[in-house]
Amino acid sequence: MILWVLRIIFILVAASIGLIWTKMELPLLANGYYWILPLTLGLAILIVVADIAVKEKRIDAISSIYFGIIVGVFLNFMAMLALDPYFNELISADKLNGQAIKTACSLTLGSVLCYITTSFIVQTKDDFRFIVPYVQFAREVKGVRPFILDTSVIIDGRIADVVEGGILDQKLLVPRFILAELQAIADSGDKMRRARGRRGLDILNRLRSNKEIDMTIYERDHAELAGQTVDQKLVLLATQLEGKIVTNDYNLNKVAKLHNVKVINLNDLANAMKPIYLPGERIETKVVRPGETAGQGVGYLDDGTMIVIEEARDYVGKDVTVSVTSVLQTSAGRMIFGCLDKPDTDKNGTDKNGGDRNGGDRQRN
Repeated sequence: MILWVLRIIFILVAASIGLIWTKMELPLLANGYYWILPLTLGLAILIVVADIAVKEKRIDAISSIYFGIIVGVFLNFMAMLALDPYFNELISADKLNGQAIKTACSLTLGSVLCYITTSFIVQTKDDFRFIVPYVQFAREVKGVRPFILDTSVIIDGRIADVVEGGILDQKLLVPRFILAELQAIADSGDKMRRARGRRGLDILNRLRSNKEIDMTIYERDHAELAGQTVDQKLVLLATQLEGKIVTNDYNLNKVAKLHNVKVINLNDLANAMKPIYLPGERIETKVVRPGETAGQGVGYLDDGTMIVIEEARDYVGKDVTVSVTSVLQTSAGRMIFGCLDKPDTDKNGTDKNGGDRNGGDRQRN
């Protein structure tokens, strides 16, 4: 109801402006150009129809328009103050209806200035986010800092599951140069590289099609980013926007931290969610290949964690029980080191506790 009242008032105001123009005693309107009134009404109705047709409206865009109109009106007021002596002279001399000319010029100049200022702010609203009303409030709801996605984390694909799970609810930004890098990878002549690039584009489409996820393509090009590498551009952009970089790239992680830029590494997040193995715990796994050092074998857990097993080279292709000796955890991933668990057995093939040779403590879930 409030919207319809606002729309009716807008149409009535437009009609009033049309009447003002038709009643002005100007040479242009000497023969009575009364078509201005229906034209003004038609334009007002067209604007209302366009407003109704656009269902989804963004608060940052609306706030940018609001701020732009305020600046335009202020500039128009200042301009009319500067021109006021000229209009007063016309009014006192009663030349060409000076008051009517003043009103028409004020309306025209105000419309032009409002358009220019609004257009400028809408195109640069990311730089005005600290000034535009309501935008800062929306950022507080969605999170203090936007998340800037790196190519590696987009191709990885887990970011979509993490965001859809509600773990990360901040605004997601994909810089234009990251999107260009993804497109270049997708157009690569190498089959594997091309598949990875297309997977990254599919992940972006998945994120963008989800209405509950606030993801945008950051279009602006800053002069200081020119000629920099992709990693350096990400760090500089995160510094300017006070955002956090989301990546799986170990080197980018280190570079960002050197510049005091906050980083979210999905590998760190995944490692934090994995079960903790302490020295002495037993794990059942399959030795899939020989290790790099003589006598070693290598196995993997279901989550992809590598297990380096001493004295397991002869057990390739077999299931074994491993006793954990140490765990190495870095941003690049986690590795578990262990040795074969060989229980003492008697001549009948059972251990001293009565279990069979292939028994052992099972891994805790």
